[in-house]
Amino acid sequence: MGRKAGTLHINPKKFGSLHKPCMKEMITFLNCLAVNHSSDDKCVRQKELLSACMDSQTSNKRKSWGSINYHLQRLNRGRK
Repeated sequence: MGRKAGTLHINPKKFGSLHKPCMKEMITFLNCLAVNHSSDDKCVRQKELLSACMDSQTSNKRKSWGSINYHLQRLNRGRK
């Protein structure tokens, strides 16, 4: 299995690092856990901030267009 030679392909993992919305909240929560030796009751505020951020991300109802490689293959078929 593999790709045909000469076809267009974009590595989607490179573009995954562009938008990470709750990264700051997650890092502060994990740092708090590390400092307090995994004591969850001392990191309640950071946990609430992370939960609020994650809840706000899941409420975005965005229609998925599929993967970018699928669309590149479609465009390539039409070009031939």
